[in-house]
Amino acid sequence: MKKNAAHFFCATASALFLITPNVYAAQTLTEGLQTGSTIKLNFRTRYENVSWDGYEDADALTLRSRLSYQSGAWNGLALTLEMDNVTAIDNEVDYATWPADPIMVDGKKAAPIFDPKGTDLNQALVSYSTFNNQIKYGRQRIVLDNSRFIGNVGWRQNEQTYDGISLTNKSIRYTNIFVAHIDNVNRIFGSSIPVQGDYKQDTNLLNISYTGFEAGKLIGYAYLIDNVDDPTLVGIGAAANKAAAISSDTYGIRWSSTANPAFMYTLEYAQQKGAGSNPLEYKANYALVEISTTLGAFVPLIGYEVLGSDDGTKGFATPFATLHAFNGWADRFLATPKEGLKDAYASLTTTVAGVQLIAAYHKYEADEKSLAAGPALGTIIDFGSEWNLSASKKFGAVVYTAKFAKFDNGDWVQKIGTESLVSDTTKFWFQADWNF
Repeated sequence: MKKNAAHFFCATASALFLITPNVYAAQTLTEGLQTGSTIKLNFRTRYENVSWDGYEDADALTLRSRLSYQSGAWNGLALTLEMDNVTAIDNEVDYATWPADPIMVDGKKAAPIFDPKGTDLNQALVSYSTFNNQIKYGRQRIVLDNSRFIGNVGWRQNEQTYDGISLTNKSIRYTNIFVAHIDNVNRIFGSSIPVQGDYKQDTNLLNISYTGFEAGKLIGYAYLIDNVDDPTLVGIGAAANKAAAISSDTYGIRWSSTANPAFMYTLEYAQQKGAGSNPLEYKANYALVEISTTLGAFVPLIGYEVLGSDDGTKGFATPFATLHAFNGWADRFLATPKEGLKDAYASLTTTVAGVQLIAAYHKYEADEKSLAAGPALGTIIDFGSEWNLSASKKFGAVVYTAKFAKFDNGDWVQKIGTESLVSDTTKFWFQADWNF
């Protein structure tokens, strides 16, 4: 039903485009696509070091090379192509790109670093624009709002993109309407992890934002995710779950203030339930409160985020988010625990001599009491805490970034007893990002 509705909508939208009068100058297709076309080249070199209790320490020195082509427009039609290649510079991979990888170092499994080698077609799409509308068909980058639910995982060397059709409409004043039907999600693991690199979809996305209020921006959304694959998820969060268990319907509303830059706040609430191919019946809520201000050269921020749980049986899921940006850079919560997750956090941002500095602290605990047998039963688990530090500066066409994350386990290990999944973790990155 969802798929038929999406196809009907997109077909109707396409028909409206075709009957809309246009004012483009007469020119050949070749001339139109060549005029104003651009070619961009990006190189991103990264060193990552991971110390993760339960695994052997791992290092990765990788280079991500990206070639992007954007054609000019012919009667509103345009072409986008983008290729990515990720190479291990030392030509010796001693890290796992997924926790189940059998990469052994000194008789012990190597810690995972989620930057697999390989070459991928990152984007390949045709777009059509006229007046206040744009339709895209093909493999495309989709980032909605702050990427908490739908994002591109831009931090990793291999980006997450989506195969499908999308429509953006701005015909109504102050209003942006985005709707998409997704057939496949190209995940960050690429072809190196066959069952994890692609998730076949029957997914529909709707995001509507309104900026007509003087006080702020209002967003409403519906993300109807149906993962029709059934590969086994191994090693992160709920090891026994199937990929179909990420299928869900999520409806939410988000408000971000804009009136006073000296006092900014964001409020968000969403409800989620199992749907589509999901064998689980569950309901869980999401809530966010975030406040920031400006004090001279400093921007302090505090926030409280809750990914709820259905009585400890299943946590609120955000499988296509840019997860590295949330709940700490150590990536300990790429999947929400069954008990849910509460994250109380604070950060301080400033710039000194052109260097942007960020320090952040997170305190984690479960949202619901644990149903696990043993010491955890009937308790709210302390998931631990985390420190994040970063420094970045641009020199010419190159942006240099250093990042550090240290996660300290609370009583998670003692109560759950699965050390390798939740134990203390320290990560360090240094990268250089060139744009040409």
